[in-house]
Amino acid sequence: MVRQHEFYAQEHPLAIAHRGGTEDAPENTLAAFTAATLLGYRHLETDVHLSADGVLIAFHDDQLDRVTNAQGKIAELSWAEISEARIEGTEPIPTLAELLEAFPSAFFNIDAKSDAAVETLAQTLQQHNAISRVCVAAFSHRRLRRLRQLLGDQQCTAASPKEVAQLMAASRLRGASGSGSGSADYHCVQVPVKQNGISLITPAFVGSVHARGCQVHAWTINDPQEMHRLLDLGVDGIITDYPSQLRAVLLERNQWHS
Repeated sequence: MVRQHEFYAQEHPLAIAHRGGTEDAPENTLAAFTAATLLGYRHLETDVHLSADGVLIAFHDDQLDRVTNAQGKIAELSWAEISEARIEGTEPIPTLAELLEAFPSAFFNIDAKSDAAVETLAQTLQQHNAISRVCVAAFSHRRLRRLRQLLGDQQCTAASPKEVAQLMAASRLRGASGSGSGSADYHCVQVPVKQNGISLITPAFVGSVHARGCQVHAWTINDPQEMHRLLDLGVDGIITDYPSQLRAVLLERNQWHS
């Protein structure tokens, strides 16, 4: 049985702008997310960390150094200090609350980057009545398990690394015996094409995920030929840094749904 959620209400495949995209503006900025929505994107991906004084910010790294004109670990800085930083020297760092309010019709794929962010993320989604338009992901099984406890079955979540590993094993069995169906605690599986030299997105893997009523989203795909190949394999969504390129591919295939 297919797991239903409003996050997937749009026709497939889903086009998801990774950190808003990097073609027209710096990553994870209001400018980047605005550029993606102007292209017709309804699904936006971002990350969250918690400041020292409890403000949830939309930012990928655990420190400011790589992409801003400031330095320091986010967990050790106040929001007042973080708000002075500028991404690539020009754009302010948004809070998650700002993003949810600025794009009330958008769906957000949110990667919880730290254990400290979990409780505040759950509270923020509840306070903004945003559970129906958010899918939560994390590179931590413990983190995702806690979010599921806090938000309940109505919250869309991606598979954890542990659950992906279990799926990989199941897909090998499926390839050998045709088995692999069953229920899941997650709604989608978001994975790269390869990890540690091992191909993850194979026909057997896609089939195993679909047998559980879940979706496969590939990240981070920036090459048009690879986009075509993955869509031919039956993936349900693509996460990209280059929203205009993915849009062009989907238009070519008559699969663009804005």
